[in-house]
Amino acid sequence: MKIVVGLGNPGIEYQRTRHNVGFDCVDRLARRICDPSQAARARFQALASEGEVGGEKVLLLKPMTYMNLSGSTVAEAIRFFKLDATRDLLVIVDDIALPCGAIRLRMDGSAGGHNGLADIESKLGTNRYSRCRIGVDAPGRIPQRDYVLGRFREDQQPLVDEAIGLACEAAECWITRGMTEAMNRFNRRADDAPTSKKVPSPKSDGGTNPANKN
Repeated sequence: MKIVVGLGNPGIEYQRTRHNVGFDCVDRLARRICDPSQAARARFQALASEGEVGGEKVLLLKPMTYMNLSGSTVAEAIRFFKLDATRDLLVIVDDIALPCGAIRLRMDGSAGGHNGLADIESKLGTNRYSRCRIGVDAPGRIPQRDYVLGRFREDQQPLVDEAIGLACEAAECWITRGMTEAMNRFNRRADDAPTSKKVPSPKSDGGTNPANKN
């Protein structure tokens, strides 16, 4: 079994916000690989759906713990199924360091100031798990918390929709072919991704410091 986790915050007020792009990706992936007659159910403090890609069972998870406590869901599921996070886990998350329209896959790495990833690393005791980052653009002059909890601008929306589609394809590639193949195929495509209209950056990092991410 493989586990794909999309990070976000539960609640109507957070739907379609930049910080919930992981949720949006898992929702789209569920429409691609899950039985439409089977609704997501509560499991591991998350909404869980089961699907299949190329004969491989896949568990899709949307943690309902709020972003900063996402690790509880991930650790519980990994331990229940006795899986190896290095091999069997993919986390999909927003990234203000990437432009809208871009995705970036990695086998491991730091949390990069993202509290959801930081909590997963803390709960698992390792940063050796795969992640797919979906670009949402830098906040510019907008305070970072307000920016990531806000909705996409009109010029950003088609770019992020395309990136979510690429991330779903990349997740399926990771499931069937592994992360090396997924990185070779999709990171190269990310380098050519279109970018949205740039917002001027402040002179100092102020509210855009990744360490402030919620």
